[in-house]
Amino acid sequence: MLDDTLQGFRVLDLSQYLPGPYATRLLADLGADVVKVEPPAGDPMRTFIFQDDDDLSPLYKQVNAGKTVVRIDLKKEAGRVRFAALVSAADVLLESYRPGVLDRLGFGYTRLQVLNPRLVHCAISGFGQDGPASLRAGHDLTYMALSGMLHHTGTLETPVIPFPPVSDYASGQHAASMILAALLHRERKGAGCTIDTSLFETALSWQSFGQAGVGRADRVLEPGRGLITGGVACYQIYRTADHKFVVLGALEEKFWQAFCTTVERPEWIARQHVKMPQTALINELRALFATASRDDWVSLLAETDCCFEPVLAPEEVACHPHVVHRQLLEPSLDGALPTEIRFPAIVDQRTPRHRQPLREVTVEDVAAGWGVG
Repeated sequence: MLDDTLQGFRVLDLSQYLPGPYATRLLADLGADVVKVEPPAGDPMRTFIFQDDDDLSPLYKQVNAGKTVVRIDLKKEAGRVRFAALVSAADVLLESYRPGVLDRLGFGYTRLQVLNPRLVHCAISGFGQDGPASLRAGHDLTYMALSGMLHHTGTLETPVIPFPPVSDYASGQHAASMILAALLHRERKGAGCTIDTSLFETALSWQSFGQAGVGRADRVLEPGRGLITGGVACYQIYRTADHKFVVLGALEEKFWQAFCTTVERPEWIARQHVKMPQTALINELRALFATASRDDWVSLLAETDCCFEPVLAPEEVACHPHVVHRQLLEPSLDGALPTEIRFPAIVDQRTPRHRQPLREVTVEDVAAGWGVG
């Protein structure tokens, strides 16, 4: 099974917050032994936004499920000695320091090569290890802004803040993919490598649509004007009578025709491709959707093949029949609604295995398990 593909591989995770920990959780889902190394005060994500009764953020617990957590003070010699021993036995080291920090802690490229020439070292930073912006601080929103991603969101009046943090999750996924490729390369060639990836560059790599439209007046992608940026009636978000929302994604003519037929507006069919922005037609659909509740529209269009769905809140997602059937969320032991999302792949018709909760142990425990001093 794929969830034991990385069994026997050892991963050291020096990262904090979301991108790096998400990457290593993906590796843990595939069977890797992931040890998350935190400073004495712990990862700030431990108390991020809100906390459970154990004073830990559920966000922290979810993104680090399936891992072992240890605390090592890399600013002290004793901590560096312990960490060096773990590096010598590891397959992967992932870190998210700003460029130069790991070198100052005594674990630059040369030292890592001496300790473990087969090591796959992945550095996730804001802007990469060199360049004019390499030392700039940033967060998800700033990377999306600089990459051009925010330019296409929202309306002509203002961009909107996407949620969840796109660059964070995308960068974690990208880092995990690169680590898997590097491990495959090592199995074939015998040598490790250093991977330099960044949140900004990952966000930029998602901008194919935007870059393809540069300098072309016929490739309109501005918010509220483009085919998939709010400029057409058939690909739009609409408010319902109960102040909830639905989405229509009927880009193909067959879907638009099916929608118009079901809502008894056949005169709209020929207007699908009128010039953008389709302000008049959009306003007509807004008026229509405002006449009934979200669930009434869901009921009416349930059997119509037209790319229509309701905008669901998280608690509604947990109860959705498809989510329940596919077992996409971990069942809760206390009977509450499930909140933990399972690994998003079913292999050989087998549901992904349950993630064990994170556990915190001493560095001596990890060293003994890895057979190092």
